[in-house]
Amino acid sequence: MYQINILVADDDKNIVEVLTKLLELEGYVVHQAYNGIEALELVQKQELQLILLDVMMPKMNGLTAMLKIREKKNIPIIILSAKTEESDIVSGLELGADDYIEKPFNTPVLLARVKAQIRRCYLLENGRSEETESILRNGLLELNRCSKQIKVNGTVCSLTATEYKIMDLLMENAGRVFSAEQIYQSVWDDEDAYSVENTVMIHIRRIREKIEIDPKKPKYLKVVWGIGYKIEKM
Repeated sequence: MYQINILVADDDKNIVEVLTKLLELEGYVVHQAYNGIEALELVQKQELQLILLDVMMPKMNGLTAMLKIREKKNIPIIILSAKTEESDIVSGLELGADDYIEKPFNTPVLLARVKAQIRRCYLLENGRSEETESILRNGLLELNRCSKQIKVNGTVCSLTATEYKIMDLLMENAGRVFSAEQIYQSVWDDEDAYSVENTVMIHIRRIREKIEIDPKKPKYLKVVWGIGYKIEKM
């Protein structure tokens, strides 16, 4: 059976224990950390499929830890934070989080978000059916579903699991415009979302910074104002 390892990192031991019990009841293997340093050490030691990461932790805060994780790993990361100002959520997403959940969290919503990220991670690790084209090309963009890589003019771009899934959706449907809601429901697999527009917009911005020569004048990833986003068909 496929073992799913989740890291729960939070300086509040009660929260760690509650999350551990919830996740273990769902069949996940849970690893615990109580500060950013411990979280980084576990990331290096364990093969993880998901990280639940608190922002306000001692020794190293969650955002700093996330930046260091993102230097080498594309593991899906869900930020847990009592800081619910929109600017805090935007900061977390811009720095590399795949999702953001407010404290105190709603248990069914949290588990749904966890399952959505795990499904995405599983698809990325195991690929799609043999009937699906393994390589998508559009202009100088190339998405390889076997290696889970995107290249621009032959150079590999380092995308997170969520960024890759967005590009997969848009490149498979080059020229088609998707609303933020359509992208969110397809990629996050979650209709009950907080700040859908901002979440999608931030991920689009991060992708542009990686695939476009000039992100302010994008060649591929375009905004159709008032409607949504598309990959320009070349």
